[in-house]
Amino acid sequence: MGGIHPTAIVDPRAEIDPTTAVGPYSIVGPHVKIGAGTTVGPHSVIEGHTTIGRNNRIFQFVSLGAANQDKKYRGEPCELVIGDDNTIREYSTYHIGTVQGGGVTRLGSGNWMMAYTHLAHDCVVGDNTIFANNAQIAGHVTVGDWVILGAFTCVHQFVRIGAHGMTAMGTVLLGDQPPFVMSEGSPAKARSMNFEGLRRRGFSAERVSAVRAMHKALYREGLTLEQSIERIGALATPETQPDVTMMAAFLRAVSPQRGIIR
Repeated sequence: MGGIHPTAIVDPRAEIDPTTAVGPYSIVGPHVKIGAGTTVGPHSVIEGHTTIGRNNRIFQFVSLGAANQDKKYRGEPCELVIGDDNTIREYSTYHIGTVQGGGVTRLGSGNWMMAYTHLAHDCVVGDNTIFANNAQIAGHVTVGDWVILGAFTCVHQFVRIGAHGMTAMGTVLLGDQPPFVMSEGSPAKARSMNFEGLRRRGFSAERVSAVRAMHKALYREGLTLEQSIERIGALATPETQPDVTMMAAFLRAVSPQRGIIR
């Protein structure tokens, strides 16, 4: 059931679906839009130009849409956009974007965001990810679908994490992490590929075998990045083509400043 608690302060200009529930002492600003079936826990603050989709569970003491922490920010109407079916736990903080970074911070759908997670300005997070407690990503970070960040993972600004990847507790990512890779350490090192996660998601034996060969080309044969891309391209079959294409595209976009984790 929807409803706004009498102690909540909701600006009359906010667009809130009648089925949305806003808990005690929460604050909702004038430029906020919240879709059907979403629940906002007590003592939360949702401000800025923030759009939240359907059926999200936002727990108590969450801050969404606050001004970013970029010193160049001058109050421009940048955005935070959140999809559907996300769980956002206590003390999480997600900031709006910056003009320089495209103006929008995005969280996709179906994500499980544990306590104290942080999305800085201009981050783009895909679908079906898991951020464990205190996982923190700096500005302009991109996180692919199905990624799992272990507790206390810290990600440097402008780093990209490819789909289906995973980090161990306390990992510090200073470079791009290619798709499927499992990493650990400070700074992070690539340890393996997320084979068990792929099997749980229904990857066939042929696709898992191709991912294994990608790991070998990237980390076991002493190849340059260009040589690795060429070797990975040769793994394409009708079944493995999407995975090969995704990996090759990710590697071609690696910046010289960040490189990939090794």
